[in-house]
Amino acid sequence: MIKIAIVEDNTFLMRTIIEKLDNPEILIKYKAFNGKEIIDLLQVNNTLDVILMDIEMPILNGIEATREIKTKYPQIKIIINTVFDNDENIFNAIKAGADGYLLKDVDSEKLIEAIRDILKGGAVMTPSIAMKTLKLLKNPVDFSKSEEVIQLSEREIEVLEQLSKGLKNKDIASNLNVSFFTVKKHIENIYRKLQAHNRIELIQKARENRLI
Repeated sequence: MIKIAIVEDNTFLMRTIIEKLDNPEILIKYKAFNGKEIIDLLQVNNTLDVILMDIEMPILNGIEATREIKTKYPQIKIIINTVFDNDENIFNAIKAGADGYLLKDVDSEKLIEAIRDILKGGAVMTPSIAMKTLKLLKNPVDFSKSEEVIQLSEREIEVLEQLSKGLKNKDIASNLNVSFFTVKKHIENIYRKLQAHNRIELIQKARENRLI
């Protein structure tokens, strides 16, 4: 039986991951909603095989938690499981000691296969992440340099706040007293500026950059 911990602050995504891991080989031993929670649980009992670790979480994020866990419990395998595929997160996760890096759109079969592989000593990565990692090795980047500040207009911030509440475009247009097409254009600009690929990633990046 493979003992797994899931560390994920989004309850919907937590349920999704649990469903993907519905397999007689797997026992979900711990469910935690931030890095501090999983560290506290491991202090009580660290008999665990694999942790699926989100990155962007309150209190203690996944990269910081990975660094601390790998220092104290190096035998536990950690797979970063996130929507973020930017170079800095990949670099920092690997540097912190992560054994694998998968995007959250991975299907059930590939996720379970990745867990098996990592317990055999492999290093699992979503293909796009593996390509980015190779590029980072060939052309190292200094991530200690200050990041470019993301700037949104006042109206874009208002639209972003409405999006974060789960409102649809037509409702946002009504609330802000603008046309549907104006809202759509603002949303396109927000996605472009934040370099996000879906709404979950958009909101997480907005919070990460303290825009909402």
